[in-house]
Amino acid sequence: MENILEKESVKRVINVLNEFDQNLEVQILKSSAKTADEAAFSLNCKVGAIVKSLLLRTENGFILCLVSGDKRCSLNKIKKIINIKDVSMANADEVKSQTGFSIGGVSPIAHIKKTPILIDLSLSRFENVYAAAGHPYSIFKITYEQLIKITNGKEEDIV
Repeated sequence: MENILEKESVKRVINVLNEFDQNLEVQILKSSAKTADEAAFSLNCKVGAIVKSLLLRTENGFILCLVSGDKRCSLNKIKKIINIKDVSMANADEVKSQTGFSIGGVSPIAHIKKTPILIDLSLSRFENVYAAAGHPYSIFKITYEQLIKITNGKEEDIV
């Protein structure tokens, strides 16, 4: 496999992590973490400790929702929280152009365009969570509290 740490999308994540906390690092996995189930299997952890980064399209732009791997994002709750009538999942091209990541490796940090972030409270069940680091075989471990700070995300009940 090519050197994943040399990929531009992974380097962006590494740079943001290093600026935030030198102790946070990207891990390369032997098997895919493209889905929450795959990531949990690769890491031997609970699916709920996996951070799903879901980009949603709204009538005003985009919003990124960070959701526990064992939960589903509620579009109705998000509509009420952000007071917008139309919210839907972004398509693969929109995800790439907004975040700079391909689906399966969307990180909650290091996006190429600034995007508001909602963090589901269900992730707070875990002291440490695991998030994609720009590639389906790369992740980083971070505390829930650090995730809030590094993303500048707003905690909400969105599942």
